Amino acid sequence: MMTDSPMERGQQWLKTLLQFTGINTEIKGNLEVAKIAEGESQEPDNYWLTIDHINMTAEQIQVLIGPDGVVLDAIQYLANSTLNLNQPHEGQASYTVELNGYRIKRQAEIQAIAEAAAEQVRVTAQEVEIKSLSSAERRQVHTFLKEFRDLETFSRGKEPHRNLVVRLAFPE
Repeated sequence: MMTDSPMERGQQWLKTLLQFTGINTEIKGNLEVAKIAEGESQEPDNYWLTIDHINMTAEQIQVLIGPDGVVLDAIQYLANSTLNLNQPHEGQASYTVELNGYRIKRQAEIQAIAEAAAEQVRVTAQEVEIKSLSSAERRQVHTFLKEFRDLETFSRGKEPHRNLVVRLAFPE
């Protein structure tokens, strides 16, 4: 039985994956505790696995992030799928893989996109479809806009052409 914490397992898994690509670097771990309102179900903690890029070349960083973050997203998807395999529900964890500040910058961009869509919906009363978001990014927008009671969000279409729709919430 493994006694490692989800954080240690994530760090070791990512370090090993990168070693297979010829990159030998450290993985820093941070725990982002989900802020849950009383009465809501407990969401898993989010473990941030930050790849130490100090000894990496610009090309290595660029390759690992990929165009529009697709490689970093794929690594993150693999981490979440692999590390949660055969884990009991209470042992499941959520991992965010960060490299060179990409996720932090992208989160700010996504929040700006969500705010702009919300404003456009309120002004025009027309739904707005946001394209080119990964499933994790769509989830971020859903979560961010959940606070706005006058709006609702949902996803439309099938991968890889799945888009997020923002529209006015209609009273029941």
